[in-house]
Amino acid sequence: MDAEGTVDLPVKGGKHFKAVSMGGHIVNYDSMIVLTHFKGHVMGGFGGSMKNIAIGCADGKIGKAQVHGVDDVTKPWDQWPAKERLMENMAESAKAVVDHFAPRIVYINVLRRMSVDCDCAGTSAAEPTIPDIGILASTDILAIDQASVDLVYNQTHNHDLVERIETRHGLRQLSYMRELGMGSENYELVDIG
Repeated sequence: MDAEGTVDLPVKGGKHFKAVSMGGHIVNYDSMIVLTHFKGHVMGGFGGSMKNIAIGCADGKIGKAQVHGVDDVTKPWDQWPAKERLMENMAESAKAVVDHFAPRIVYINVLRRMSVDCDCAGTSAAEPTIPDIGILASTDILAIDQASVDLVYNQTHNHDLVERIETRHGLRQLSYMRELGMGSENYELVDIG
């Protein structure tokens, strides 16, 4: 989306950003389907729909550095801020995308082959340890990520992924989305299988 430039999308009610730099082509679309492989993440604790659009829609030069809180994305990871600030930055970036497309945005989280690592780790990613749970769909970004986390927490063999989420302060993603008014943590699971 950033092959031909960038565009700043406003962040309504953000405490860190007034706008986030996104791939310029994002404004050429009037709807979005967010398809996410839900799993752990080395910095975010977990990667759900919010992290997917927060990082995925931010442009490669300016936006990704904004969201990660660094001036240069080539810096070693141990020099990047993380924990609560990263979770809040991601939520604000995602809010810009959600507000841009609302109400024409839908989220699909695939809870399958879940590892503590993100798909971006490639072949060095840890092997999946959480049993396949299923696929969730919603028009509420907070509800789908909350339901996904809850389903992982309800698994018997979840220690490594829960530890990853909690040591990275990943649950701040959910609480800050709630503070930003991005949806509801209340949901009802409806089995259509």
